[in-house]
Amino acid sequence: MQNPLNRNHLYLRRKVLKILGAGFQLFDENDEQIGYSEQKAFKLKEDIRVKAGTSKDPSPELLTIKARQVVDFSACYDVVDTEEGRKIGALRRKGFASMARDSWQILDENDEQIGEIKEDSMTLALIRRFLASFIPQTFRVFVGGDEVARIKQRFNLFVYKLDATCDQPEKFDGRMLTASTILLAAIEGAQS
Repeated sequence: MQNPLNRNHLYLRRKVLKILGAGFQLFDENDEQIGYSEQKAFKLKEDIRVKAGTSKDPSPELLTIKARQVVDFSACYDVVDTEEGRKIGALRRKGFASMARDSWQILDENDEQIGEIKEDSMTLALIRRFLASFIPQTFRVFVGGDEVARIKQRFNLFVYKLDATCDQPEKFDGRMLTASTILLAAIEGAQS
């Protein structure tokens, strides 16, 4: 059976009334919930578990996104397909480069860089950080030098939302798109 999180289009919504940690709901292009994730508060080493369905109707874990180190400015997160029991790739935050403009490396299962995720523009990134954090972010995903996907923040003053679309699924695994979207919401979205 194909992993239900292996998608070319998805939409993420951060749960609003979560006291400690963060919760994320994942929806398909028809606005049907396909998965959810809980991020625990006060963890020194990030460990995000992604399940299919809804939190009211729990189902098996499908993906894990786990930091290799304890609290690291340039942390690397392994992405594991739990059903297959194998690492499918990793995402590494570019520490100092991300201070001005969010930037991530996409690694394959052997930790070879195959692509990157970049915030849309340096100018908009600086405006967001210092003047107007309500300007929505757009992240562009590049693999092999080609732009293969976009992850865009929906403008909403109250709820953090991201739309993710992959135009070249043969170059970028849908599970990595899902993991990238969750990680951007958990790490970069926490700054919003």
